[in-house]
Amino acid sequence: MATLQPRTPYTPEELKQLYPSQLQLKQVQIVLRHGERTPVSARFQNAGLPTYWPYCQHAQQMKDIILAGNTSGTSDSDWETLKYKRVLETLDKNGQPTAAKGSHGEMEGICLPGELTTHGRLTTLQLGQRLRHLYVDQLKFLPPTLSDASTITLRSTPIQRALESVQQTFTGLYPTQTRSPTLPTPSIIARSMSDETLFPNQNACKRFNELFWAYADRAAKRWNDTEDMNYINAKIGKWMPEGRRIGVDSKPRLNGIMDTVNATRSHGNATKLPSEFYDEGVLQRVDKICSEEWYKGYEESREFRRLGSGSLIGDLTARMLWHVERSTGRESEKKGIDPTREPPRLLLAGAHDTTLAGILASLGAWGSNPWPPFTSHVAVELFSTKDSSNTTSTAPAPSSSWSSFLPSFLRPTPTPLASTPTTLLPRSDRDSLQRHYVRLRYNSVPAVIPGCTKPGRHLDGDPSFCTLDAFKQIVEDITPKDWRGECRLNLGKGIEDWTEKPGFIRGVDAEADAVTSDGGKVTTVTIDAPTLSSFRLDYSPKK
Repeated sequence: MATLQPRTPYTPEELKQLYPSQLQLKQVQIVLRHGERTPVSARFQNAGLPTYWPYCQHAQQMKDIILAGNTSGTSDSDWETLKYKRVLETLDKNGQPTAAKGSHGEMEGICLPGELTTHGRLTTLQLGQRLRHLYVDQLKFLPPTLSDASTITLRSTPIQRALESVQQTFTGLYPTQTRSPTLPTPSIIARSMSDETLFPNQNACKRFNELFWAYADRAAKRWNDTEDMNYINAKIGKWMPEGRRIGVDSKPRLNGIMDTVNATRSHGNATKLPSEFYDEGVLQRVDKICSEEWYKGYEESREFRRLGSGSLIGDLTARMLWHVERSTGRESEKKGIDPTREPPRLLLAGAHDTTLAGILASLGAWGSNPWPPFTSHVAVELFSTKDSSNTTSTAPAPSSSWSSFLPSFLRPTPTPLASTPTTLLPRSDRDSLQRHYVRLRYNSVPAVIPGCTKPGRHLDGDPSFCTLDAFKQIVEDITPKDWRGECRLNLGKGIEDWTEKPGFIRGVDAEADAVTSDGGKVTTVTIDAPTLSSFRLDYSPKK
């Protein structure tokens, strides 16, 4: 599936089941994949696919901020908006400059490789509209008019299509007419690429890059000479350049072929491949093999989970714990913390397909899902029982200044609940975590974390509501204390010869034990800073 087919809004009966009356929704964090885009590289021109796609009408409406005079730029009046049209140029076969054109000679609205298209802007806008219907109209969780900047945090990776997608989603959630005239200009939080953990960052994490390519190499050895790959080659192999055989590691790689096919499936007839590329058997086999190549590491390797998605999941969890601390008054115990400041009620984070699959797979909730379609999203919802003694509704109103809210997004570091291992927390804190629940929804469908299905770790009758106490323990095991430090460890080592299932509490659940391919048990220990790594102490072979 390339384009998400969203389900219809929840019925009143479904809402009652999904949002039980004994629970109160406290916080929502939405991590979304960007909308539909063009392929990241030009492929299969020999099959009639145009190099340039005319699906970016925003190229006719470009705007940039310009410093208007010899000023310091500290005042709004120092800046102006320059509107222009973007025209792409390329080189012809003789190396001479010429206008880039679509298949019918179009020169306007031509897209760059990997660019969010007008259709991608529409689907992310519609995602925001669906979120508004749920959280504003149906649940009354968010206000109909946004007047307090601290209500929402916006976040994006440095990649333009993710940034534009979160902008579109925010606009769908709060169109211009629903934002108060006094609302400060929204801020969108960004990081440099070397610091980014909102997607599995191979370029910034050397050890993760090694692990990723080790799993890719293993997938190639497993799948390249199989009947499934033979089927794919029989259908579409004739369009491979220079008669090459399609494989996981072919050129183009199998995942690159999938990228092009999915982009064409999401757009118009002018950018379609021959019908063989859309054969259901081809689509299913390509999806299955590519998903294993990219995501199997999360199912097997604790180190893969820690380096690929652990920091992001840790950030999501810390934001929920901060909310709990704020509601119980724990945060005000720290010197320098403003007790009137509240965590955001909603986070919107523009990210990527590998982000969503990484989150779910690291928690054991990915299963056999197909590759995440464009505009997919994961909603991480925090609930409390309505009989909790303290709620955030009793707190003084926070400042509406967006600049004063920026430190709130970054949160006090470390907060007591987030920095203390769950097993070392006082009983009162454990009780508070037990009265809070976490629920993940992937494209509107609740996901179940396997370790949360055990007795005492979920809401009675619904294992998708995991106690925050259990969720925190599961996440602690995959959250690196020093991501950069761990990225420099174990370099040159391959994949470990054991597997560790995700989504369980390590040291408590037998399912979390490391097991070799012959069923033997592996004893591991975590060494704290500065080494921050797991080492095998002994191996007890299966008897």
